[in-house]
Amino acid sequence: MKIMRPADALRLARVVERSGLWRPRRPDRWLGVALAIHRFGPGLAGIISSASSLHGRDIALIDHERHLTFTELDARSNALAHALANRGVTTGSVTAILARNRVGFVEAIAGVAKTGAHMLLLNTQMAGPQLHDICAREGVATILVDDDLAHLAESVPDVEHISMSSIDALVADHTSAAPRVPVAPGRTIILTSGTTGTPKGANRDTPSVAAAATIGLLDLIAYRGSRPMLVAAPLFHAWGFANLTISLALGGTTVLQPRFDPEATLDAIATHRVDTLVAVPVMLRRMLELDPSVRARYDTSTLRVVPLSGSSLPWGLAEAFMDAFGDVVYNLYGSTEVGSVTVATPADLRAAPGTAGHPTPGITLRIIDDDDKSVGVGVRGRIMVHSPLTFGGYTDGTNKAVVDGYMATGDVGHLDEHGRLFVEGRDDDMIVSGGENVFPLEVEDLLATHPAIMEAAVTAVPDPEFGARLHAHVVRAHGAEVDADEVRTFVRDRLARYKVPRDVTFVDVLPRNATGKIVKRALTP
Repeated sequence: MKIMRPADALRLARVVERSGLWRPRRPDRWLGVALAIHRFGPGLAGIISSASSLHGRDIALIDHERHLTFTELDARSNALAHALANRGVTTGSVTAILARNRVGFVEAIAGVAKTGAHMLLLNTQMAGPQLHDICAREGVATILVDDDLAHLAESVPDVEHISMSSIDALVADHTSAAPRVPVAPGRTIILTSGTTGTPKGANRDTPSVAAAATIGLLDLIAYRGSRPMLVAAPLFHAWGFANLTISLALGGTTVLQPRFDPEATLDAIATHRVDTLVAVPVMLRRMLELDPSVRARYDTSTLRVVPLSGSSLPWGLAEAFMDAFGDVVYNLYGSTEVGSVTVATPADLRAAPGTAGHPTPGITLRIIDDDDKSVGVGVRGRIMVHSPLTFGGYTDGTNKAVVDGYMATGDVGHLDEHGRLFVEGRDDDMIVSGGENVFPLEVEDLLATHPAIMEAAVTAVPDPEFGARLHAHVVRAHGAEVDADEVRTFVRDRLARYKVPRDVTFVDVLPRNATGKIVKRALTP
């Protein structure tokens, strides 16, 4: 067995104490935690059962319709696990969850976790045929589905459908006693974003990943126990799922909304005295777009931490949000495949706008060139990660590239002299125009600094002379005017000529997936 170094043990102790993971409790409460971990392990099922022992009647979950205490969540998920087991959901089977951010989503994943079945989290924005293909590929036998999404589940006719509205009846008909210990803990299968193709399933060993990821994030992001957390990021995505796990582990109330609305989010922050808002960058932009008089209606003084992930952080957005709400933004860089990689604190974002921050504890980075050799400070290359959080491969048997134990993230970037990471774009997003390499993110970030431009996306268009040319899809700021020539001049005055988009199209909005990433394949050439 590997022995933890004294320095690491001390850091872990400080993290546990500072975050509130450990607080004085009666011995019988801690005995309940020990029994829960022994039964279910340190993953989601074990966390919920442990939290019931520690926090009991405290509110665990709130949505727009109801709330549950930790005791109720544990008991109801026990009963649901019995009901699901009677329907054949057991170790080795695959159950899919198709639901929005509601209390029922958490009940469903907790119930499935306690059976030992594998759990597939489905994107609520999928089209029916895509849903059918993914469920067939992953071998899904059962789908738990929101009632308002049942029409999507109908595209998968060969599996059992269980509506979220039926959970109350299933729970009422079964005992809330702890279910049998699973033969083995199930995996959680989280789909990749699919912005450049069909989403892939990424295997996750839930217990080990949940524990390691939680400690790493607690070390760099100022989460605190027993404080309300509003998880606005989709729970079916790795970012939302990880923060739900953290909130449950810390014994805080998790506030959920089925759909993101900027003013409703401010209202929820004020009503529930929210300490932490878990979001994706586009949500912050939409909150800032509200009229200042609207924002002033809501008391957001309790908001202390706004961790972001899921998509790139546009240039200037963090600073603008912190100017309005205080220095609360933390930017996490990672992916479904490699887990959390770096975190930029508010101080990092003030000192080095656009940075993805420093590696989380236990993570090492390497920037390599096309010959797999490490490059120096400030030199662009492929981002490689050595981490205990890397996934176990895609469910189709493929994997990410690995060099000397370091896994490729699929992105390119560089490190500065302080060891801070800057992500410059996707490795496969590079456009070769006239023999020159262009990464669209650089042009997009520049365009976002124009006072008349809200945001932009840059794609490639085939060109008979240069092989490819740049096409900018531009969203004007509200009430602003800017034309194509001005866009090209703005870029030409600040970047190399081969980075100037020859084509400029103005659009009302950019197509995005549920985590805020721009879906470039949906842009009209």
